[in-house]
Amino acid sequence: MTDNPAILAATLVVIREVDNGPPELLMIERPRTMAFAAGAMVFPGGRVDPSDWAGAGSEAHAAARAAVRETAEETGLRIEPGNLLPFARWRPDNVRHRRFDTYFFIAPCPPDPGPLLPQPGECERAVWISAAAMLDEIAANQASAIFPTIRNLERLAQFASFAAIRDHAEAHPVEVISPWIEEREGTRFLVIPDHLGYPVTAERLDRAIRA
Repeated sequence: MTDNPAILAATLVVIREVDNGPPELLMIERPRTMAFAAGAMVFPGGRVDPSDWAGAGSEAHAAARAAVRETAEETGLRIEPGNLLPFARWRPDNVRHRRFDTYFFIAPCPPDPGPLLPQPGECERAVWISAAAMLDEIAANQASAIFPTIRNLERLAQFASFAAIRDHAEAHPVEVISPWIEEREGTRFLVIPDHLGYPVTAERLDRAIRA
């Protein structure tokens, strides 16, 4: 929609290995007062600010800086920008709500990261949780998440280590994902491409939370 330009943004999936079980992801709960995805569980992130462009050689570089900055501002966790790896890029089309062109990055959790420090106004809480456990909470209506977050949680839940996630990310291209509506046997679905590593590529439109 040309009258609704997308806002450049970035998000960071920080992955922490644990001794017994799948890796944990850093997730935050957005304040319920926010205009976009209020109360939803998301990965840390936000829009790319003018300061993120200073000396950046590309849009992706500026987005990586924003992902690192926002993660530190929201949770107190500092990640080295050189440890980020591109994972996905989502940009919804044909929607009336605020649109974001969001770069997704993954990064390993640094050793001895210290306690999370969720910042008032930035997030209600910050937690370490496995992708499968977060999906279980969403399914049980104990948490909410928007369509892109759920699809990325399902993708991440396939793997038992950061190394496996990294190899998977490197094996798949990063293409702009713009979900579309498709009717199947009289039911409308929100759909994404099937070649980008996502195990679930469609959800009933009446069940999908788009923002």
